[in-house]
Formats: sequence, structure tokens, C-alpha cells
Amino acid sequence: MYQKIMWVIYYTHMKILLHWVVSALAILVSAFVLPGVHVAGFVTALLLAVALGAINVVVRPVLVLLTLPITVVTFGLFLLVINTLMIMLASWIVPGFTIDGFWWALVFGVVLSVVSSLLDSMVLGKEHIA
Repeated sequence: MYQKIMWVIYYTHMKILLHWVVSALAILVSAFVLPGVHVAGFVTALLLAVALGAINVVVRPVLVLLTLPITVVTFGLFLLVINTLMIMLASWIVPGFTIDGFWWALVFGVVLSVVSSLLDSMVLGKEHIA
């Protein structure tokens, strides 16, 4: 029983670390494709993945709740603006990550989402896709 519990804990931690590395790779690929997005290197991409995760856990729910009326009126399209603002906040926090403007941040968010989904499905398998 103890070995089974330890295996589950190990598997869970390895999956989290693997997802973190895949997110950093998705950030690097997205930045490589977009000329208005600059990432200094892999360590910066790792830091950016952590920062975006923390921002999406702490700040994003508050903004979504505060802007719920405009999100409903725009049929959810305002969530793209919120996502763009989260990316711009991350560029302000993480050294070595710069974005050339609002529109580049918007495109980066969309491209990052697509690339991250593709990499997650390739590396983590089909059970990861919701």
C-alpha cells in the first residue's frame, strides 16, 4: 500500500514537471514564430511559465469576475483582452521576456494556446486533453 501511494505521488510530481517543461517549450516555439515576442532563453521561458501560471491562478479570476458584464455582452471575446493583459503583466514581471505591444501579446496568447495544446497532446498523451 505504501509503495502504491509513493508511486502515485512520484507520478503526479513528474507529470507536473513535464507539463512545466512542455509549457516552456511552447513559449519558446511561440516566441520563435512571432517577431514581436522576445524570450531570452530556456530559463526565461521556465520563469515565464511559472509567472503565467501564478497570474492565471491569482489575478485572472478576479478580473474575470469584475468584468463579467462586458464579457457577457461581448459573448466571451473580452476574455481575449483579459488574457492579453495577463501576458503583458508577465512581461513586466519576468526579466528577459518582452512584447512589442498589445496586438503582439494578443497573437502570442492565441499562438501559445495552440502550440501548448499540440505539445501537450504529443508529450502527455490523449488523456491530458479535456
